[in-house]
Amino acid sequence: MSEKTSFGNFFEDFRVGQTIAHATPRTITEGDAALYTALTGSRFATTSADTFAQQLSFRRAPVDNLMAFNVVFGKTVPDISLNAVANLGYAAGRFGHRVYPGDTLTAESTVIGLKENRDGQTGIVYVRSRGVNQLGQVALEFCRWVMIRKRDAASPAPETVVPELPDAVAVGDLVVPAGIRVENYDTALAGSTDLWDDYRVGERIDHVDGMTIEESEHMMATRLYQNTARVHFNQHAEKDGRFGRRIVYGGYVISLARALSFNGLANAFTIVAINGGRHVSPAFAGDTVYAWSEVIDSLSLPGRNDLGALRLRTIATKDCRCANFPGRLADGGYDPSVLLDFDYTVLMPKKPEPPAALPGSTA
Repeated sequence: MSEKTSFGNFFEDFRVGQTIAHATPRTITEGDAALYTALTGSRFATTSADTFAQQLSFRRAPVDNLMAFNVVFGKTVPDISLNAVANLGYAAGRFGHRVYPGDTLTAESTVIGLKENRDGQTGIVYVRSRGVNQLGQVALEFCRWVMIRKRDAASPAPETVVPELPDAVAVGDLVVPAGIRVENYDTALAGSTDLWDDYRVGERIDHVDGMTIEESEHMMATRLYQNTARVHFNQHAEKDGRFGRRIVYGGYVISLARALSFNGLANAFTIVAINGGRHVSPAFAGDTVYAWSEVIDSLSLPGRNDLGALRLRTIATKDCRCANFPGRLADGGYDPSVLLDFDYTVLMPKKPEPPAALPGSTA
């Protein structure tokens, strides 16, 4: 049998400190950005219109942050998670240089932790992945941990190394786009008058709208990212798998949740951090996704009186409207409808400060 084809890496193939350069470089095109919009319905003005983005001092409309994330994630799949049982979580994600059509992204990952599971059949691999543009500038980086099958259950367990990961990206580590200016921010064109000052910690927002996942759409989205995980494409194989059908790629659910959040968070014009995340249950074609968000923290940015950050937790559900905010249960589990629990940080303009009173003037 030829050994020229790859079946992906198994748990035994990883070692702490190992760095993997991923194929294939990807030049992002305007067509990619348009297809992302077609597949998610995202309506955020900054990534939809050059004219709006240029008023904020972007050179043109940047690519949606989550499209860039999914492209980089897709690069990592053949080497990291082709033999995964489940992608378990995310942490320490930061977006750096904006990605524009014409930029080329490459990706690499470093193994930062290993832990064999008690069953001896699988193990958890922790990696830090990053995507860089053609100039070597970091566009994004994130950590994730994945449960991966062993090739041979009898192979010895490696030394357990579980990395310490932060609960959230510190405000001082957030990358604010260079030169960003919001004095000309147009709330009418953005779709909402609610700015940073209008949100309070603990506030919950039902995003109201729902979007049904079609089989062709979720597969097309995953192919857009060149994600090769078989569970998303191969019905011939998956009919004998755990669920008897193809699973929707979790990154597509994240993108749908973010798109749905526009209704209530329209001025959250860019994501700057992924603090954490968990795919609670699988999604399938035919499921209708709804979402709600909670404001976890309201953050002032050093040296900025025009711009603030909100730490958000967005919950996505399937076939369940979110007026009652389904989420964690008293026993620590989740409501059966929950698909995704996603913790991230966005930037949002502040309300303009009133002009200072002139000397001698009266209120």
